[in-house]
Amino acid sequence: MKIDHVSVAGKDLKSLEALFAESGLKTEYGGPHSSGLTQMSLLGFGDGSYFELISSVKPGTESYIWKPQIEGEAGPCAWAIGSEDISAEVARAKRLGIPGTGPLEFSRKRPDGVLVEWELGFIGEQEAGALLPFLIKDTTPREYRVKPSPSISGGPLKGVGTVVIGVRGLEEPVALFRKFYGWEEPEVRSDIWKGVRLASFGGTPVVLGAPTGSGWLAQRLEKFGESPCAFLVAAPDLAAAAKRHPLEPKQSWFGDTSLSWFAPLKKSGMMIGVVGR
Repeated sequence: MKIDHVSVAGKDLKSLEALFAESGLKTEYGGPHSSGLTQMSLLGFGDGSYFELISSVKPGTESYIWKPQIEGEAGPCAWAIGSEDISAEVARAKRLGIPGTGPLEFSRKRPDGVLVEWELGFIGEQEAGALLPFLIKDTTPREYRVKPSPSISGGPLKGVGTVVIGVRGLEEPVALFRKFYGWEEPEVRSDIWKGVRLASFGGTPVVLGAPTGSGWLAQRLEKFGESPCAFLVAAPDLAAAAKRHPLEPKQSWFGDTSLSWFAPLKKSGMMIGVVGR
């Protein structure tokens, strides 16, 4: 499994763009979506994955999806993986008793007038990409949708490496991922984040996090439900990343890797960081 992109929601797109730029992550405006309700900017990595900053075209207006996340300044809100056959994946989900919808057609027009088109598939009972990822398939060339961003091109940040999904408890979500993807039992640790039990599916980009008390994650779950609570960028050389970006001191992560948070983003309440050695 490889992450196609992750979505970061907020009420005002320019504010999101400024916050990312403060972390050395300057994004490019991507244009409004075909719904006419949301717009986006993106940060493209060398491996083809990207961050999508998404907001309403006009603050306070409706949005096709992620309305509570946009209005509530959720930050991390969804994740997507690529699919060559969305119909087949949706059918497979239904055979396993998991709801699924798609493919559905979407598009956006870039500022340069180029029309970008794709199909989406939605799997699971939660909102799009909240627990299980939503599926995406390009119907126009992929380079229409994303290219590496100049602000990070050639630098130490290689791509979106991990999505941490906040869940109320580990047992049912672990069973769901194992059922749908056939994964092995995850490694569970309680010594990385205070008040959070983390379950990492080795060899995959997925980590589940469940609160053990009434701290920040429990409060986030109460507000936004089970959904991504943190995104981690892969950077093999963490020291090089720290020279180029404002990162907090590193802490331990799974295996022999370490984690550093982007300081301006964390200060704003967004758990977005870098994982490397």
